[in-house]
Amino acid sequence: MPRFPASTEINTSLADILGRDMQLDTWQSVSGGSIHQAWHVRSRCGQHFFIKTNQANKFHTLEAEYLGLQTLNNHINPENPLRIPKVYTLASNEQYSWLILEYIGFGHSTPASQTALGHGLALLHQHSAPQFGFKTDNVIGENLQTNVWTNDWLNFWAEQRLGTQFKLAVQHGFYNSIQDEAEQLLNVLPQLLQDHQPIPCLLHGDLWAGNAAADTEANPIIFDPAVYYGDRECDLAMTTLFGGFSKDFYAAYNHVYPLDSGYEQRKDLYNLYHILNHANLFGGGYIGQSQSMMQQLIRQVS
Repeated sequence: MPRFPASTEINTSLADILGRDMQLDTWQSVSGGSIHQAWHVRSRCGQHFFIKTNQANKFHTLEAEYLGLQTLNNHINPENPLRIPKVYTLASNEQYSWLILEYIGFGHSTPASQTALGHGLALLHQHSAPQFGFKTDNVIGENLQTNVWTNDWLNFWAEQRLGTQFKLAVQHGFYNSIQDEAEQLLNVLPQLLQDHQPIPCLLHGDLWAGNAAADTEANPIIFDPAVYYGDRECDLAMTTLFGGFSKDFYAAYNHVYPLDSGYEQRKDLYNLYHILNHANLFGGGYIGQSQSMMQQLIRQVS
């Protein structure tokens, strides 16, 4: 069975953390997203690990995940049913970088696990910060996500979410096709967020169905975060973007932490960020979709 070329060094980095040689001798390539290579690795004594590997120049993307998972784990208390993969270590050499995580086997999502997921997310969102942002910039997909601490949510969303994506659109050569809508949207953004004063809540940041699951005992898991402190509606909005979350999830969330009035009007504004990000990552139909979304948002206040 093939091993990752730096498997010996990975074994050493894990041994340094755990204080014993785990003898990682069974490597199985598994699905783990489009950016990194993912492995289910078993030690000679039968312990399992989930390891993400990449080239050394992708270290920053693994570091962003490492910091995000650490932050989420630090804010999960015993009352929260969410499982967050435990982080063991992050390391690199001249050629490769790697992130070693707890291995969690996936099971089937049930109405009970969807309920627990909504409950747990609502509890997670109750952790707040004095400002919007995060202690470091990170990534959304492979694109930069800036998180400079900011007092004003309107400015944060305009500059560090939409503005960053528009700058990337310039670099990728399609900004001219959406420029009119982008400029109009930024002009009407104060009206779209009028009287909305959210609390800076701890967010997963990239909460689509592919980043949530249930373990073999139907406990909810979330992973692959793009953490920052922002409007909790951003996480809820993204859950609607590609489906996969049931009415049990939303009912449980609202029971613990009811959403503010006006959420339905702001939902598309928050999802626009992810569609623009997909346009910058993949191009194609996402460019036209982002343009249509902006036109619809502008019509809301025209």
